[in-house]
Amino acid sequence: MEEKSLSGILNGAVPGEPVKKDENSRRGNWGNQIEFVLTSVGYAVGLGNVWRFPYLCYRNGGGAFMLPYFIMLVFCGIPLFFLELSFGQFASLGCLGVWKISPMFKGVGYGMMVVSTYIGIYYNVVICIAFYYFFMSMTNLLPWTYCNNPWNTPDCSGVVGSGAQLNGSLVNATTSLVAGVTEVVNRTKRTSPSEEYWKHYVLNISDDIGNFGEVRLPILGCLAVSWFVVFLCLIRGVKSSGKVVYFTATFPYVVLTILFVRGITLDGAVNGIKYYLTPQWQKVLDAKVWGDAASQIFYSLGCAWGGLITMASYNKFHNNCFRDSIIISITNCATSVYAGFVIFSILGFMAHHLNVPVSEVADHGPGLAFVAYPEALTLLPISPLWSLLFFFMLILLGIGTQFCLLETLVTAIVDEIGTEWIIRNKTVVTLSVAIAGFLLGVPLTTQAGIYWLLLMDNYAASFSLVIISCIMCICIMYIYGHRNYFKDVEMMLGFPPPLFFKVCWRFISPVIISFILIFTVIQYKPITYNDYVYPDWSLAIGFAMALSSVICIPIYGLYKISRSPGATFRERLKHACQANPKWGPALAEHRTGRYANMAPADTVEARCLKEKEKEELREEHKEEEKVKETEKKDEISLTIQGSNGSTNTHNNPNPSA
Repeated sequence: MEEKSLSGILNGAVPGEPVKKDENSRRGNWGNQIEFVLTSVGYAVGLGNVWRFPYLCYRNGGGAFMLPYFIMLVFCGIPLFFLELSFGQFASLGCLGVWKISPMFKGVGYGMMVVSTYIGIYYNVVICIAFYYFFMSMTNLLPWTYCNNPWNTPDCSGVVGSGAQLNGSLVNATTSLVAGVTEVVNRTKRTSPSEEYWKHYVLNISDDIGNFGEVRLPILGCLAVSWFVVFLCLIRGVKSSGKVVYFTATFPYVVLTILFVRGITLDGAVNGIKYYLTPQWQKVLDAKVWGDAASQIFYSLGCAWGGLITMASYNKFHNNCFRDSIIISITNCATSVYAGFVIFSILGFMAHHLNVPVSEVADHGPGLAFVAYPEALTLLPISPLWSLLFFFMLILLGIGTQFCLLETLVTAIVDEIGTEWIIRNKTVVTLSVAIAGFLLGVPLTTQAGIYWLLLMDNYAASFSLVIISCIMCICIMYIYGHRNYFKDVEMMLGFPPPLFFKVCWRFISPVIISFILIFTVIQYKPITYNDYVYPDWSLAIGFAMALSSVICIPIYGLYKISRSPGATFRERLKHACQANPKWGPALAEHRTGRYANMAPADTVEARCLKEKEKEELREEHKEEEKVKETEKKDEISLTIQGSNGSTNTHNNPNPSA
């Protein structure tokens, strides 16, 4: 028993040990555990950690928001993360193949694929805009510093004196300059040069979501670059992406630290951080704060996207995914908190410079990434350097998530078709999905693209994710059976799930997920972009996108019931819910206990070995035939008595001595 526990606790490939042959030779495995952890961190830590969490934190009570945030992490985030990792790792299959656990619910896997498709399309457009800003920062003067450009309007008012370069002495601006800027801010809502650069130059935004205008060629070019980079990193699947994440998942922390050190040395930075962290304890009693905390944890960790199941499916069977889930979840949340210091130290400096409250310069989403923060960077000496670092960090954060979104779709397709040809030519599938993603992203590079991007962001992956996750919990815990699943986890890890996780999986997490769904419905407001109100027909498209992933579940469920054997509906339903005989560990060597006699010959690896053995036997037979042909031509007709007593007689009509 001690030996079993030890093997469960130890990873299949721990840091420092030599690289072993893949356990699952057909699908492949991660090179080692660090590659999986870094990939999962890169997947979970995305743009939302930088441009959404800090804003939510200051809006919902500052430091007081941390209390509901970490409570939701413990009772919902980590348990769901562990559930999805263990689910994918046990079966070594992607988000479609794992539903052998209960075939009627395979629609959940299709729903995950639909969600990942939507997110993958618009997420790469955000990355391509970050690429564009990165390239535009390769200059002596950032183009959004002043208001003397052809795209600027008379309402433009910069934070840096016109025509003057900001240097160290100008950080403490003269009283007259500050007074002048303050007067402009008080007289009318200031339009910053960074905002006009974003609207009138980068996007050249149209007046309506239906008015597509022209394709913005610079953005389209950056989109092609973005998809090409993602494809190159996934050209050999997890074998190549596992090496890339050593850089893409770690370097953002280097950049965050550089920006943090620079930020806290600026005047007013302390005020910004105070604004970010000062607790307003009365807000803890507000249900909206708890709803925001639960939603942020749920969406930030990437639950129900299918990516966690896919990444875990490439683990070795006895990998300790329990430990990994805790490490990755805590790292994700710590990164969000850390990013808040980086953002608000710079925004505090900007508010101090303008002599306005921090709330007037704080923003979230694209407004923070491409307007507020770039504007604050223009106040720093050597501003292009800080801009390059900031946008390079955004690119790496986005690409880390995009890797997993693309790999989720590719793995699901390859696992579902499962032929030898498609497994050998997985690169072709990856290229095809990348090209399709690029083409579907082209409308988002038009003048109306930002409207469609925000529509997809708000609807395509909102309440549908919550429904998918809730149904997944119910299926595993109540249809398949919690006792069965606990035994599966124990067989895989060498120890059963802790009692806390058993309780969370069965009761607490589904309740919290239901709370998030109810909160999302109650708090729903039609989407707007600045002063633009979306027309009803566009909102209908948004709801259609949201429902398109959820509708997969009942449609496939009814299809499966109709195709299941049975005389009555009840018999068909029962059969459709039962686990497929092929459900269980992918490799025959791991199919022990109650899986020992369940179709071991039909496992993926066993089929592969059988094909190889047949091929080898055919080759040997051909060789033997060739040898016999040669012997018949050259041998003489003699009867030879062998030493083993056997006789070999050849009847030749013309014997020769």
